[in-house]
Amino acid sequence: MITYDTQLAHQLLRAGAGDPRAGFRPQQEEAIRFLVEGRAPNRLLLVQKTGWGKSFVYFIATKLLRRQGKGPVLLISPLLALMRNQIAMAERLGVAAAAIHSGNKLEWKSVVERLARNEIDILLIAPERLANQEFREDVYAPYLGQPGMWVVDEAHCISDWGHDFRPDYRRIESLVHGLPSNVPLLATTATANDRVVDDLEQILGPDLRIMRGDLDRPSLRLQTIVMPSPRDRLAWLAENVPQLPGSGIIYTLTVRDAKQVARWMRSCGVDVCAYTGSTDSAERPGLENDLLDNRLKALAATSALGMGFDKPDLGFVIHYQAPGSVIAYYQQVGRAGRGIGEARGVLLSGREDKDIIDYFREHAFPTRAEVKEVLAALRNAKDGLSFYDLETRVNLNRYRLRQTLKLLELETPAPLARQGWLYQLTPHRLGAGFWERVERLNRLRREEQDEMREYVGLSSGHMNFLIKALNGSPVAGEDPPALPPLPTTISAKHRVAAEDFQKRDWFSIAPRKKWPRGGLPQLGVRGPIPEDRKYQRGRALSLWGFGALGRLVKQAKYQDARFPDQLVEDCRRMFIDWNPQPAPRWVACVPSHSHPDLVPDFARRLADALGLPFRSVLEKTGKNRPAQKGMNNSRMRADNADGAFRVNARLVGPEYGEPVLLVDDVVNSRWTMTVCAWLLLAQGSGEVFPLALAQADDE
Repeated sequence: MITYDTQLAHQLLRAGAGDPRAGFRPQQEEAIRFLVEGRAPNRLLLVQKTGWGKSFVYFIATKLLRRQGKGPVLLISPLLALMRNQIAMAERLGVAAAAIHSGNKLEWKSVVERLARNEIDILLIAPERLANQEFREDVYAPYLGQPGMWVVDEAHCISDWGHDFRPDYRRIESLVHGLPSNVPLLATTATANDRVVDDLEQILGPDLRIMRGDLDRPSLRLQTIVMPSPRDRLAWLAENVPQLPGSGIIYTLTVRDAKQVARWMRSCGVDVCAYTGSTDSAERPGLENDLLDNRLKALAATSALGMGFDKPDLGFVIHYQAPGSVIAYYQQVGRAGRGIGEARGVLLSGREDKDIIDYFREHAFPTRAEVKEVLAALRNAKDGLSFYDLETRVNLNRYRLRQTLKLLELETPAPLARQGWLYQLTPHRLGAGFWERVERLNRLRREEQDEMREYVGLSSGHMNFLIKALNGSPVAGEDPPALPPLPTTISAKHRVAAEDFQKRDWFSIAPRKKWPRGGLPQLGVRGPIPEDRKYQRGRALSLWGFGALGRLVKQAKYQDARFPDQLVEDCRRMFIDWNPQPAPRWVACVPSHSHPDLVPDFARRLADALGLPFRSVLEKTGKNRPAQKGMNNSRMRADNADGAFRVNARLVGPEYGEPVLLVDDVVNSRWTMTVCAWLLLAQGSGEVFPLALAQADDE
C-alpha cells in the first residue's frame, strides 16, 4: 500500500498556487489521500464548483503516485484550450505532462519516445483518441496498459443526461471496465445534477465514491437583462464593457455572432477578439494568453472557450444570448471571479435565442430517415465505404454525417463498425432503445430550455436558482457581492451607431482553395485551384434569414418573387464601401432554372445603379438539376454544379476581358460561385468579384 506524503502534498499545493501560505480547501486533501492510499476498487467522482481546484487533486496525486514507482497517468480532457491550461498547471507543480491531440501531430513521435523512456508523468488526450486503433495499439497498450491512475475530466460529458454529452466519451465505459482493480480512477465535473451522478455511477462502477461540495460562488454578482434586439445588445456592450474592471468573456451561441460582436467592439475602440471553433488552432494559444495577460478587454467566444479555462482574476462573463440550459450557464459563468472578491455574470437574452437552441437540439441526433439512408448506403456496398464515399451517397452535411456514424458505432449492439477507414454493417439491427433515448433526451432539452427562460425572468435569487438546478444545497440568505446592478437601458447615440454598424457589417465570401476529393469530372478539374482560376474575395450583404436584411432577402425570394429597390441601394452602398480593386467594369450573374428572372432582374438593376453594363453571359446547361438548397453536403453541391453552367460566347461584350462583378442571391457552399468563376476565367474574363445578397451558413 502506498503511503500518503503529507509534507510533499502541501509543498506541491503551494507551488501550484504560487502562494507559500496556501492551504487545501475542504475535501481536496481527502480526495488526494483516497486516490493515493485507497484500496481497490479505488474510484472517485468529484462534483465541485468551478474554481474549487479539481486539477490540484489529480496533479498532486499523480506526483505522489509516480514517486512510489507507479506508471504514467492518463488524463482524458475534452478541449484543446483546457489541455493547454492543464499542462501549464502541471509544470508549476513539477509534473511532467504531455498531450496527444489533433493540434500537435508533429509532436506525437517525441511524446511516444518520452513515454518509452518513462519521462512523462501524465498524458493528456481527447476522448476521440480512444477510437483510434493506432493510438490504442502503439501508445495505450504498451505504455498505459497498467497506468498509475485514470482521470476523466469534465465527466458529465459521459452521460447523455449531461448538458454537454459527447459521444466519444462513451468509449470510456468499456475501457474503464477493463481497468485493473488496483488502478485509481478519478472523474471530475462541476456540472452534474442527480440524474448525471446516477448515470455516472452506472457507467463508472457501483463502488464509485462521490464527493459533492458546496456549489455557491459568493464572488459572483449575477444579473439578467431581457433585450430582444441584437442592435440593443450591441449598444449595451459598447456602453458597459469599457467601464467594467478587468477583462472577461462575452459568450455567444454562434460563430457568426462571436465574430460580429468582436468586429463591433473593435469599431468602438474596445480590444475584443473572436474565439470560436473555427478559429485556427495555431491562433488559439495566442488569444488565450492575451486574455490571461490582460492584453485584451475580452474574448467574444462560443463554447469552444469553456470548460477548464482558468483565469483567476477574470472580472466578468457576459452572455450575448441565453444558453440552452442553466447548468451550461453555471459552467460558463463560473469562469469569472475565481480568485477575486467580486466579479460579474450578466445574461442578455434576445429574441433569437430560442430559434438557435431549437436548431441545435433538432440537429443533435439524426432522424429515422437519415439513419435509414446511411444504413442503406452501407448495405449496398459489400466491402464497406469510407467517410468520403458516404458523402457522395448520403445527403447529409459533414458534421451531421460524422455524428450519425459515431452514434451508430457506439450503440450496444452496434449496427455498424469501422475497420480502419471503412465503415461496414454488422449483423445487428438498430434497437428501439436508440429512438426511445433520442426522444427522452429531446424532451429533457426542451425542459431545460423552459428552465432557462425561467432563470432569464428572475429579478433576484439567481445563484440559488443555479444551485437548485444542480441539486445542490441552497444558500441561506443569499448575499451577493456589493456591486450595483448594471444599467438596463441604452442611449440613443449607441443605438443609432449599432444600427448603422449592422447595416454595414457585410460578410466576406472567401475563395475555395481546392476542388473536392476526386475532382469534378465534367469540368475536368481536380486538386488545388490555380490562382488565375479563383475568384477574388467577395462580399455578401446579409446572413440568410437573420437580421432585418437577411429576413427581407428570404421574403423577397420566396414570397415577393422580386428583390426590392432597397436591396439594390444597399448593395450599391456596400460596393462603394468595399471598393474592389481592380475595379469591375461589367456585371454578370449566376443563372437559375427555378427562378430564371429573379437574379438577372436584380443584377441588371444593380448594374444600372453602378453605371456598369450587364451581360447575361452565364447560362444553365440543358440538364435540369435539383436546386443547390436541396443538397445538404459540400460534396453533393460540388457534383451538382459540375457541368451545370456554360459561357455563351454570343453574349460576350467588348469589356469581357475586364474585371467582372458576379452576382447571386444566396451563397452557401460556394461551389456554384467557384464553378462559374472558373468558367468565366477560362474563357478570358478579367478578375471575378462575387457579390451576394445573403450568405447561408456553410458547413
